[in-house]
Amino acid sequence: MNLKKVGLVVLTAFMVLAFVGCGNVDNAVSRSTVTYTTAPEIFEHCGLGYNEGQLGPITVTQGTYKTGSSTKAVYLIGLSGTELVEGQSTGVLTDLLSGFGLTSCYLTNVVNVILENIPEGSNLIIAGHSLGGMIAQQVAADDDVKDGYNVLNTVTFGSPLLKAGSREGTVIRLGDTVDPVPYLSSSIVYNSIWAILGLNRENGGYGTDLIAAHCESYARSDVWGAYDVIGKKNGSATLTLDLDSLTYYQSPTSY
Repeated sequence: MNLKKVGLVVLTAFMVLAFVGCGNVDNAVSRSTVTYTTAPEIFEHCGLGYNEGQLGPITVTQGTYKTGSSTKAVYLIGLSGTELVEGQSTGVLTDLLSGFGLTSCYLTNVVNVILENIPEGSNLIIAGHSLGGMIAQQVAADDDVKDGYNVLNTVTFGSPLLKAGSREGTVIRLGDTVDPVPYLSSSIVYNSIWAILGLNRENGGYGTDLIAAHCESYARSDVWGAYDVIGKKNGSATLTLDLDSLTYYQSPTSY
């Protein structure tokens, strides 16, 4: 197998799909406190970052995470994906850098948001869609974040596996069966077994509509409702968020 040729094909496909934003994700929230029980609700929360750059792609929300008899105070980090906004680091360059496990402004900005705004020693849950899910994996592997915080869980929607180093906590990736993006990173070449077998797949019935599979599937409770807030199928974890604490952060193309 010519790895360079395979890598070029992956890279080209990644670039094409990177131009497709999911800015139509809708998650109008009006309550001050909300309890999420399923993965689609977490996906919708990540979708708050699709706001055409007005507020920014990064959200931080305080909450309470409950699993079994354990209850912990947490911060939910929500990260939206590719969105072509001038001056915002959610474009094609970041897709390419993240796809090869390299540092980007988006990654650096998320890490800085955590270090500068969340108390040291706090528990973190990181969730992201598409590009946001790649960044989430990199954040969970960042040395400064691991040294200063407890990363409990990372859940990604429509995101490929990254060669990001040792991640803290549990990482669960969700991908529609016809969504191609979860396979579009260098890991499909260098760690193909886990890149494929490590993906939790469900069929949303999109046929050849790859874009809809990538942008719409994860909001559907009929497809993903059996997955809890950390992406575990038939799990029972819940996340109660204080929406009054919800804060948006920008991610400029410089830092």
